Amino acid sequence: MSAFLNAAAASASVATASVATAEGPACAEPLPVLGRDVTVPLVTGGEVTYAALDYAASAPALQRVWDDVAAYAPYYGSVHRGAGYLSQLSTDLFEQSRVTVAEFLDCRPADQVIFTRSTTDSLNLLAAVLPADCQVFVFETEHHASLLPWTNAQVTYLNAPRTPDEAVATLERALADREPSPSSSSWGDPKGPALVCVTGASNVTGELWPVKELAAAAHAHGARIVLDAAQLAPHHPVSVRDLDVDWVAFSGHKLYAPFGSGVLAGRADWLQQAEPSLAGGGASRKVARREDGGVDVEWHTTAARHEAGSPNVIGVYSIASACKALTEAGFDSLVARERHLIAKVREGLAEVPAVRVLSLFGDEAPRVGVISFVVDGWNSSHFAAALSAEYGIGVRDGLFCAHPLVRTLLGSEPQAQGECGAPEAAPGERSLNAIRVSFGAGTPDEHVERFVRAVKELVADGAKWQYRTEEGRCVPAV
Repeated sequence: MSAFLNAAAASASVATASVATAEGPACAEPLPVLGRDVTVPLVTGGEVTYAALDYAASAPALQRVWDDVAAYAPYYGSVHRGAGYLSQLSTDLFEQSRVTVAEFLDCRPADQVIFTRSTTDSLNLLAAVLPADCQVFVFETEHHASLLPWTNAQVTYLNAPRTPDEAVATLERALADREPSPSSSSWGDPKGPALVCVTGASNVTGELWPVKELAAAAHAHGARIVLDAAQLAPHHPVSVRDLDVDWVAFSGHKLYAPFGSGVLAGRADWLQQAEPSLAGGGASRKVARREDGGVDVEWHTTAARHEAGSPNVIGVYSIASACKALTEAGFDSLVARERHLIAKVREGLAEVPAVRVLSLFGDEAPRVGVISFVVDGWNSSHFAAALSAEYGIGVRDGLFCAHPLVRTLLGSEPQAQGECGAPEAAPGERSLNAIRVSFGAGTPDEHVERFVRAVKELVADGAKWQYRTEEGRCVPAV
């Protein structure tokens, strides 16, 4: 154990030293991430260092996370299932990671931290444990991960608000107008159980949502609230206690820990009262045969109730490592540097009249490093392909798993038909898609500067290469 802990401590000191200043840990420079020196070929000839500007989909692994995982890997063992030294060490590491995540989220003493596969998995788990007749309220602006899981509940979809205040007022009206559920009398609340699901930061516009105010509105009307923090947690501190949310969900792969784990943290009661959504070893405390040939099962009441099967200890430890790295770097410094990058991108795009940045709340709304836009005269898939092939810049194009929101934001925006990569439209609909650039703690200034320069050159001069559609994607013609 000592060798592993010493190696992990060494990697932590290296990662911290790489961003230290005379005033202490700071983030004047980007945090070291894997892939920062990877070069990619250009269709026009030569190679260039890859500019990864798709953090909102999956952020690169922090070097600190990779080093910590590499230091642990030789000590890998079964979790909760072995008497051997490596199994005991792995179990301790797994459970200590739970403590680390709880501290990172500033959870309340009675909250549970459950490890899942992703934000999507976390929200589907919560959907599976909702009380009978629970009413769910969700804005159409949500990512599909938080828009779609509530198939067994009565769902009210709320229209996209145009200001934070409108979001709060819309939710208050909807909650005030809800009809009592059939189980309201047994529930103890005049209208029965209700849940609000809301994002912390939009995966399309990057805009911050008024989570604390929405939580207050939900609680005032007897509802609970779950925060989708997939895009918020990598960029801003998230305090369950301060925001007063009932649950929070996020993914490791967006938090610089791309090893296939996620988190659902918050109140334990609904989780303890429901049958496990995944039945199996680890979730059960006791299983016994009955005389009639069946089995009786006693499920755990801890987080293990919803963590059946062999857990992803590598993924869980990587999340804990990322939480520590971000905390040690200091969110004040991380936020300040990200605002600097956001300003560079927004100011650069504002100089191109053909570019329209998508926004719900307006130019002055606080946001994280996620910006979506369209370009007059370009299909977004074509534009994104040219950024990649001619400049070595990776962005995202499409509807970003938030189709209702992007369609609302694009409205009647004209889109070129039949261009390379133009997505197929349903009968009676137009082809719609947008471009998203996203960045974070590992992004150097040069990447966003190259991006802005590339946008200006493509708009002014057009693409230097010919492109064609292949399996729905725009790719360089060969």
